[in-house]
Amino acid sequence: MSYLILCDSCTDFTREMEQDAHFIRIPLTLHVGKDDIIDDETFDQKAFLKKVAEYPECPKSSCPGPENFMEYFEQADDIYIVTLSSNLSGSYNSAELAKNMYLDEHASKNIHVFNSKSASAGQSLIALETAKRAENGMPFSQIVKEITSFIDSMGTKFVLETLDMLRKNGRLSNITALLVNALNIKLVMTSDGNGQIDKCSQARGMKKAIAHMADAIMEDAVDPANRTLFISHCNNAERAEFVKNTILEKLPFKNVIIAETGGVSSLYAADGGIVVCY
Repeated sequence: MSYLILCDSCTDFTREMEQDAHFIRIPLTLHVGKDDIIDDETFDQKAFLKKVAEYPECPKSSCPGPENFMEYFEQADDIYIVTLSSNLSGSYNSAELAKNMYLDEHASKNIHVFNSKSASAGQSLIALETAKRAENGMPFSQIVKEITSFIDSMGTKFVLETLDMLRKNGRLSNITALLVNALNIKLVMTSDGNGQIDKCSQARGMKKAIAHMADAIMEDAVDPANRTLFISHCNNAERAEFVKNTILEKLPFKNVIIAETGGVSSLYAADGGIVVCY
C-alpha cells in the first residue's frame, strides 16, 4: 500500500525527510507586523529571527486551511497527518475537517490525523515512527493504534535562551522577564501530557539548565534503550551537540537525530532554543 505522511510545518524535517517523497510539509503562515511569511522551503531562518527581534509586539501564525491537506489525499492509499498540539494551534482541527469532508464522499479511504500533543521535534519523531511502520508493511489500523500509544508515552522538554516570546505573548510580565534575563535564568519547559506548556525547572545559565533538562528526562523517559532522541535547535548546532552528549551521559538512547527548527518552531523556540523529544 502506498502512503503519505502530511506534516504541518511546525514539524522539523531532517535533510533525509526533505528528500523522502513520503513526507509532505503543509505550511503555516507567520505574521510579523505587516509581513506574511510562508513557512515552506523558502523560509530564511536568520532573516526571520532578525525581523522578530526587531518587532516589539508578538508575531502570530495562522494554520493551513482544510484544502491544503485535501489536495494530497488522492496521491496515496494511506494518509497519515501529524499536527501541532490541538491546544497550541488550529492545525489539528483544520486537518480533521479536511479528513471528514473527504470521507463524506470517499468513505473507504484510510486517513488518520495524529494530534501530536507536542510540537517541533515531537512531531518529527511521530512522523518518523509512522514511516518506519509503514515501510515494514504494517496495516493502517495497527499503525494508528501503535502511534497513538507512542504519543501518549512520548516526552517533550525544551529550554529557551530568551524569554522575549513569552513576554510578548503575555505568559510573563515585562518586569519578570527583565529580572529573569538580568539574572541569566533559563527556563526548562515541558508538556503536561495533553499538549499544554508547563514549566519543569529553571537554572542560572544555559549549561545548568541543560543539565536540569537531562535530569528531568531521566525521570520520565520510557524504554530509552529502544527509543530515538530527537533534538531540534534554533540556529545553534553546537548547543544541540552539547545537549546530545549531556543526555547520553545519563541515558542510553538507541538513536539520536538532530534537526534545525523550521519557521513555526523558530518563532516559539527563538534564537538558541532547544526542543527535545523522546
